[in-house]
Amino acid sequence: MNKKQTEYIKNTPVLETERLILRPITPDDADAAFKWLSDEKVNKFMPYNLYKNTDEVLHWINEILPDDNNFHWGFVLKAGNLLIGSGSIGPHKGNPDEWGFGYNIRSDYWNKGLTTEATKRMIEFANKEHGIKDFVSDHAVDNPASGRVMEKCGLVFDHYGEYSTFDGTQTFKAKFYKLHLD
Repeated sequence: MNKKQTEYIKNTPVLETERLILRPITPDDADAAFKWLSDEKVNKFMPYNLYKNTDEVLHWINEILPDDNNFHWGFVLKAGNLLIGSGSIGPHKGNPDEWGFGYNIRSDYWNKGLTTEATKRMIEFANKEHGIKDFVSDHAVDNPASGRVMEKCGLVFDHYGEYSTFDGTQTFKAKFYKLHLD
């Protein structure tokens, strides 16, 4: 790792929930992350292309590590120390007062409340440590499970719209959500 990556990892706090440890994702996580980044079920509504090998995953990890505007974590089960997903939170479209977030989790860990648990903790971190009161996120209309995570985290539906994959090959009808904390 280069100096900027090492600093980023050092400055990203480790967070805990009842069942998870949220810790900085590192290049050593490439094999474990490949399990969800290469899964067509997980990838179906994501803006990135399906990952075909761990070298692509390593490239992704190396790109996110020096990103000083967002916080990125790996979601690790306390029981068994298994990396099962990842998430990030940070300024939405450059707006320092409104933060967006996203998440991914292995499909064999869906429907266990783990994504909600991790996302609530990321929101709590942004609110308590950075004074952020406004949060936004969105999901494909055809992916209502992601919407349920947002709702369980306190977000409310705001409007319909669209988002596209990074390479522009797909566009998804989407639901956009907001949360304001007092």
